[in-house]
Amino acid sequence: MAIKGRCYCGATEFEIDAAPESVTFCTCSFCSKTGALWAYYRPDQVRFTRLEHDGLYAPRLNKHHFCPVCGMTTYGESPSWDLETKLPDFSRMTVAINARLLEDFDLDTVEQKTIDGRNLW
Repeated sequence: MAIKGRCYCGATEFEIDAAPESVTFCTCSFCSKTGALWAYYRPDQVRFTRLEHDGLYAPRLNKHHFCPVCGMTTYGESPSWDLETKLPDFSRMTVAINARLLEDFDLDTVEQKTIDGRNLW
């Protein structure tokens, strides 16, 4: 059963194939300011059913998307990361959904992980 999510105003709506098994809080300067909890998926596991407005901030390898109407951080696109080598893996792209936007989903039911994003670079 698909899980639905949306930004506050509804200009961005999406579906994911399955509930996340865990969510990740990244300590990088960007993510720590937005407060997003990321659920990672392959691109084929995410469907955008409404994308009226899509703001983009792309300072390096990661593309951070947000709704320019209501200001919600919505999703990100990035290569997977090898946490041992601290190198991006461009052969495995990911879509990170802000799990705080999921509807009818209790974030307390999944494990919350922290990634040391400040020190990936």
